[in-house]
Amino acid sequence: MLIHPWDAPQDDGVWQQWLAEHDFGQLAVNGPPGEPPYVQPLHFAYDPLRGPHGEVLTHLARPNPIWPAVEAGSPVLLSVVDDYVYVPGPWQAPDDTPPEHGTPTSFYAAVQLRCTAHLVDDPREKADLLNAQVGHFQPDGGSARAAVGEAPYGRMLSGIRGLRLEVTDVRAKFKYAAHKPDDVKERTAAGLLARGGPRDAAAYAHHLRHRTPGAPQDGAPQD
Repeated sequence: MLIHPWDAPQDDGVWQQWLAEHDFGQLAVNGPPGEPPYVQPLHFAYDPLRGPHGEVLTHLARPNPIWPAVEAGSPVLLSVVDDYVYVPGPWQAPDDTPPEHGTPTSFYAAVQLRCTAHLVDDPREKADLLNAQVGHFQPDGGSARAAVGEAPYGRMLSGIRGLRLEVTDVRAKFKYAAHKPDDVKERTAAGLLARGGPRDAAAYAHHLRHRTPGAPQDGAPQD
């Protein structure tokens, strides 16, 4: 993922806060030689306080074909992308340029976590992992706790395997035209507000937040 200086978060707190609110992604694991990688969509819980870069908790069904690749020990990558919108070309045209000469682009937020995967097969550890994950998604409760040998979830523990993903490196990108001239930024912001699409409000907030003083004004590759 190409990250220009004006697309990079100002500090770790920016991507950590975003990741806390975006807890569904895709786990990519290298397949055997000659085969494509495995890509598994999943919910996860991210804990920024465990280790230098944090830790991810998740689980998958025992029959999932991803396990041999995970057991091979290669690093895995958790990719999370959201708050993406299409930006029409006329919005991106400076005031001294014909609207039809504006360059269409995409806005998006993306965080990629490179991880070392640790399998969790001990029943009690799996129960603890599940309870931590449910606690993230249901902080107000409402579900019974998982416990070995106890209803309703104890008998289900054998059907899953847990994963603790030790984060070893992070790449984060918030592509929201921080390097564009002020007239383009204002027109784009107005366009997002007026369009009101499914992710336009989130993109609008990012567009206002991620503005880099002194960034290059156009003329640079987009992605």
